[in-house]
Amino acid sequence: QVQLVESGGGLVQQGGSLRLSCAASGFTFSNYAMSWYRQAPGKERELVAAISGGSVNTDYTDSVKGRFTISRDNAKNTVYLQMNSLKPEDTAVYYCARWRYWGRDTQDYWGQGTQVTVSS
Repeated sequence: QVQLVESGGGLVQQGGSLRLSCAASGFTFSNYAMSWYRQAPGKERELVAAISGGSVNTDYTDSVKGRFTISRDNAKNTVYLQMNSLKPEDTAVYYCARWRYWGRDTQDYWGQGTQVTVSS
């Protein structure tokens, strides 16, 4: 069955960096776009970044452009989110999700999430 397992979250000071990983299994990884979402306390879950199966297309929410980079290694069935210049407002649970095809609101499987906390 499809499994998505996130790792790499933690506590970091403002201006610091973290790299999140999402290990996928149970499907042909390179055939699917992958994405990262986040949900802060009291807020709706929002798309952070997405990447197509062959890494040709990427999409970022405006608030992270220039600071976050999504990438993937299809040989390792893993998608990454490099987060630099972190701000307290980046604090959230970050989720990995598979997209059925390239396009927002097409996610069909989710990971369990990893907590990112940015202290000021």
